Amino acid sequence: MKKSATVTISVLLAALSACSVFQDGPTAVAELEATKGNAVWGKVSFVQVAGKVIVRADVRGLRPSAQFGFHVHEKGDCSSLDGMAAGGHFNPTAKPHAHYSVAERHASDLASLRSDAEGVAVYAFETNLLSVTPGPTSVVGRAIIVHAEPDDYRAQPTGNSGARIACGLIRAV
Repeated sequence: MKKSATVTISVLLAALSACSVFQDGPTAVAELEATKGNAVWGKVSFVQVAGKVIVRADVRGLRPSAQFGFHVHEKGDCSSLDGMAAGGHFNPTAKPHAHYSVAERHASDLASLRSDAEGVAVYAFETNLLSVTPGPTSVVGRAIIVHAEPDDYRAQPTGNSGARIACGLIRAV
């Protein structure tokens, strides 16, 4: 009986591993580092699956119980102390800045991060406007920025999200 259960589990695991359930698509990651005067750090991943990109983040050192603008920026350059070397929002289709639920928006318009009482934000967001694979909407070689304030989703072209408090270069893995 024990052998039968082991065989059944082995067959089930083999079948599941052949499915896309355990297979990841093209992936990119960014290690967030604080800009001058800030203590924010974390990791962001981008996984492309079935024509969409799943953005996941674990960000620490944020102001407790607050929201923060969170965008992909056009240049993969986090060398400046204020994060400005990353350029503006990544906008390959020349759309206006808008709420992440609106179809006509910057490809980089993501939902804001929300920190808990300890200043930690655990985040997941899905978009069909970005890609990890090469092409005009690819995030690879760009930067991800955490802003000091929440995105108002109206002000052009940035959403009035304030200073850049963390920056990470997005690299393919």
